[in-house]
Amino acid sequence: MLKRISVQELKLGMHLKEFCGSWMDHPFWRTGFVLKNPKDLSLILASKITEVWIDCDKGDDVPPERKPHVISQVTQPELPPRQIKPVSAAEEIRRASRICQQGKAAVVSMFEEVRMGRAVDTGGARQLVEEIADSVSRNPGAIISLARLKTADDYTYMHSVAVCAMMVALGKQMGLDAANVRSCGMAGLLHDLGKAAMPMEILNKPGKLTDEEFAVIKSHPSEGHRMLIETPGIDPVALDVVLHHHEKMDGSGYPKGLKGDEISQYAKMGAVCDVYDAITSNRPYKLGWDPAESLRKMAQWADGHFDPMFFQAFVKSMGIYPVGSLVRLTSGRIGVVTEQTAKSLTTPMVKVFFSTKSNMRITPVMVNLATVSNTERIQNREDPTKWNFSDLNELWSGIA
Repeated sequence: MLKRISVQELKLGMHLKEFCGSWMDHPFWRTGFVLKNPKDLSLILASKITEVWIDCDKGDDVPPERKPHVISQVTQPELPPRQIKPVSAAEEIRRASRICQQGKAAVVSMFEEVRMGRAVDTGGARQLVEEIADSVSRNPGAIISLARLKTADDYTYMHSVAVCAMMVALGKQMGLDAANVRSCGMAGLLHDLGKAAMPMEILNKPGKLTDEEFAVIKSHPSEGHRMLIETPGIDPVALDVVLHHHEKMDGSGYPKGLKGDEISQYAKMGAVCDVYDAITSNRPYKLGWDPAESLRKMAQWADGHFDPMFFQAFVKSMGIYPVGSLVRLTSGRIGVVTEQTAKSLTTPMVKVFFSTKSNMRITPVMVNLATVSNTERIQNREDPTKWNFSDLNELWSGIA
């Protein structure tokens, strides 16, 4: 039996099933453990969390004389209603930066526990997915773009956060209901879990993999599926995407060589999100591509690699010029895309900061290409490696 109680009723020996409230308001990645350490109890009492779920079948119950203080008891914890208010891109980037930092730490912990043979904590994973999904709902470009700014060493962990966010955005674009959108997010978060079983010297190799090493890496979908199949309460969508996110429409993918309609819609979505983040991120062996250039490249691969319907929906969710894209306007000014607008895929917000006519930096100014009074348009995308603007990411994100 699960009971929702005040944190003031929480005692050592109780099995902590789940926190009530934001994942950002407490310092724990895992849930589903027996409270044994007084320091853990002190951290909970000092946090913003006011209520928790406990599992009385796996730990101590509330003392009989204090049972009137129990708030609720059920067989499954309830999901609190989500109240999402849109915010500015700048405000959401600040929030998303914190989610990315804590999300990376959570995924690192998840991978380490899996390496030690422990089950995935689905309660903790669900709360992280909720935070990421809420960020996407407030302003979709912020967390997706920030998660792209990972170092080569961070790639494996931040890749999970990025794909989670993109799966949520794509699920919303496809018109899925809230439950399926969260399933997509969980699938994105867990899709590369099998890499926890890969040798670190192969996973982080700075050069091209040998055929033998690539054969080892190709086993990560099957390894991830094996790790999750026995996990109680695991989402079937996550199991599907973990196993099949490297399948391709022409049957040349792995591990099953599925093709066309043999691949589920969720695995098709996972394939698009996985590839986009992979090619836009810095890796041990290459620098990431510009977001807009990455979409152009993916469009060239679409026939054999991606389902066109899902790829087109992905482009709509990201914009033809995703946040962080370097573009040249018809005035000759160069700027970086900071936010999408509702008008069309080709009229984002652009922060212009360079004049090609004077060949000089200019005071940065925001240009909303979607306004009626605006007379400019994007002339073409620019190659960041040609210009070598060292502060490009700081310009669009506002974060040094």
